[in-house]
Amino acid sequence: MFSLSRPSQSEATKLDLSLEGGGPYLLLHPFPWDVNTTIMELLIMVYACKTSCAKSIIGVIPYFPYSKQCKMRKRGSIVSKLLASMMCKAGLTHLITMDLHQKEIQGFFNIPVDNLRASPFLLQYIQEEIPDYRNAVIVAKSPASAKRAQSFAERLRLGIAVIHGEAQDAESDLVDGRHSPPMVKSVAAIHPSLEIPMLIPKEKPPITVVGDVGGRIAIIVDDIIDDVDTFLAAAETLKERGAYKIFVMATHGLLSSDAPRLIEESAIDEVVVTNTIPHEIQKLQCPKIKTVDISMILSEAIRRIHNGESMSYLFRNIGLDD
Repeated sequence: MFSLSRPSQSEATKLDLSLEGGGPYLLLHPFPWDVNTTIMELLIMVYACKTSCAKSIIGVIPYFPYSKQCKMRKRGSIVSKLLASMMCKAGLTHLITMDLHQKEIQGFFNIPVDNLRASPFLLQYIQEEIPDYRNAVIVAKSPASAKRAQSFAERLRLGIAVIHGEAQDAESDLVDGRHSPPMVKSVAAIHPSLEIPMLIPKEKPPITVVGDVGGRIAIIVDDIIDDVDTFLAAAETLKERGAYKIFVMATHGLLSSDAPRLIEESAIDEVVVTNTIPHEIQKLQCPKIKTVDISMILSEAIRRIHNGESMSYLFRNIGLDD
């Protein structure tokens, strides 16, 4: 078994000296800020294990990078599928990860993928660290995260609220190819009846909160916290609707750019994330950021795979929509 935590390139190229015997090898790889360099290092390590006749190569990647780019937007690329293909091609035989942005990402791999859940640890934090959690309501900051909020609410026997109408990430329509080729009036122009109908653009409705949050603790749940603008807007909306405390809970705390400063200056009382991504610097900048340790479930998954035991125990009580 080999444990990896960001090696140098020279170490990666010398792996063939220490992998004699053809046993199973484990690559434990958290992704820090320099994601692209780390991906390349991981691929080199996996390939070095493969060329050194490793029987199996298990990658433990708590946060799968580029997981938000798992669907095609207009004619963009599906980067998470590319990354999955690269890992499989390099020689990875098994992947352990946590809370993929979309469960369908598992289908990008042609190897076994164990997508563990952090929700038991977050639920335990709510029950133990929020004294008056029975007076709370689980909030989805957008309809897209309503399923996750519903899962939390049903397990805690709490109500649910959904924020609808917040500003989405909009792309400029000025460079969408509408003028390629340039519009030229000619006799051979397409007949008006044969023109391709254009999709009617969406109109953002005013922000509304479906559900009662007045005099309640609002707990916003999501899988990733990166750009905090939408969370800040949701917190302001909840404050206006009467929520007296606001918590944000997520599995992966990327907290990039000036997110710690914005959180510190916002109406959010506490941001709770797991340690799938190192964020010690952000915690020093913002005392509101709290960490939940999920290493226990990762170590149990590693132990079970190493001993050839069933993994079903780690997925008990997980429904189809979880």
